[in-house]
Amino acid sequence: MDHQGMIIRPPSEAGSILLQVTLGCSHGRCAFCGAYQGKRFAIKPRETVLGDILYAARRCVDQRRVFLCDGDAMILPQARLTEILSLIREHLPWVTRVGTYANAKSLKRKSDAELEELRGLGLGIVYMGLESGDDETLRAMGKNGDAAFIVEQGRRAGAAGFKLNVTVINGLGGTERSEIHAEETARALTRMDPDQVGALSLMLVPGTPLYERAEHGEFELPDARGILLELRAMLAGTDLTRGLFLANHASNYLPLKVRLPSGKAEALARIDQALAGRTPLRAESTRRL
Repeated sequence: MDHQGMIIRPPSEAGSILLQVTLGCSHGRCAFCGAYQGKRFAIKPRETVLGDILYAARRCVDQRRVFLCDGDAMILPQARLTEILSLIREHLPWVTRVGTYANAKSLKRKSDAELEELRGLGLGIVYMGLESGDDETLRAMGKNGDAAFIVEQGRRAGAAGFKLNVTVINGLGGTERSEIHAEETARALTRMDPDQVGALSLMLVPGTPLYERAEHGEFELPDARGILLELRAMLAGTDLTRGLFLANHASNYLPLKVRLPSGKAEALARIDQALAGRTPLRAESTRRL
């Protein structure tokens, strides 16, 4: 298949057919993100995408899910995106779910009816980066829109019938706004009420603006204890109707998989044990993006 550059996908899409329909990210200005460095955003030609779908029809008959790459396939014009979903349905009839990354800007560009149309054509899960519920942190990181805007678009995605998976990043507020970042992110997650939260821990990526700020003493990353305290406050303040709160990404010091609301107390107790030194943390050398 025509995979250009590094392909980024969520951990839960490891077994999916990776169909690259765009290159890079339509926003591409987040200070912490090095995922698409050197890759200018572009929409891939129809013929290339069709060729990949036909390849998958011959070689990927055991894979039941498709993930649309790169950073934000939702930004595609509605006609183009519905065509791709229709082609998947035509040539890969065994596929049970299609997923994509989406940001608030691209969701805003779709009407409620258009989102429902995409859901009806098989787009079943949307992965969305909230990153922080603290507006000052969002501005500093170059995110598009404030927390209220991101929450609103996430709620629209959920109302359209998509399974909503939201990413947040512990440490993103630095030591200066650590407590505020955790508390405001918990409030935003509660308002958004996603099906799943994925909590990552910030790792500074060389070549990104945030890395340069840290090198010049303009940003201080919390240490392992500070990250755990953030995670605790974030989890304690997050109330989901029913969903998963995951902190099992390779960047995290303490892997957690929490079913909310029932598993919150037990998970908080595990964090407290780690803070007290009774539970070992993932070694710094083994943490990964």
